Amino acid sequence: MSDHVIALRNVSRYYVMGEFIVKALDGVSVSIARGEFTSIMGPSGSGKSTMMNLIGCLDTPTDGQILIDGEDTSGMSEAELAFIRNQKVGFVFQQFNLLGKLTALENVVTPLLYAGYKPRERRRMAIDALERVGLADRMHHRPNELSGGQKQRVAIARALVNNPSILLADEPTGALDSRTGNQIMELFDEINSEGRTVILVTHDRELGLKAKRQIHLRDGKIEV
Repeated sequence: MSDHVIALRNVSRYYVMGEFIVKALDGVSVSIARGEFTSIMGPSGSGKSTMMNLIGCLDTPTDGQILIDGEDTSGMSEAELAFIRNQKVGFVFQQFNLLGKLTALENVVTPLLYAGYKPRERRRMAIDALERVGLADRMHHRPNELSGGQKQRVAIARALVNNPSILLADEPTGALDSRTGNQIMELFDEINSEGRTVILVTHDRELGLKAKRQIHLRDGKIEV
């Protein structure tokens, strides 16, 4: 097994906008080691969201190679990419992306519905994930009955429930007050200390510096 859970090799992502070509990512090569806590930092338009989407197999590169857990995702079918997203990558977003009509437990169960687990096993795994983020006493509450920090913990539990090798967090404290945001960052630290690779995407320099390693992007390139 490779020591690098993620490797980008001369990766570019271009978009055609009318007569113009926008180079969202332009020949980027970078590796992230297994178990690293890394932030991808840069101003709006720097390419950090594009890089996150490529690492998470939500998008495909125009050029170059992306290896996830040693597997080359170039040329993979949509079904194969969906499997990578479901099994190897957990996503945490700024706006939580919870389903409002479902309880916390039901939200966390959702990724397991497509993974072939039996109902009793799905429930046990979801309860374990909620206990891991300190929400055992809120599992039957719906999102509108939870605080912002609790909603983000549910989202983190959902991201962890499949035991992915990578946790991708896109501006995960952007909708939270500073105290709650610090608590969420402490939770990411704990998750990382257990050996999981954590990648934080942010424009917030103070937040990004809390990760153990920083990758700075500007105009689609890595700043040295």
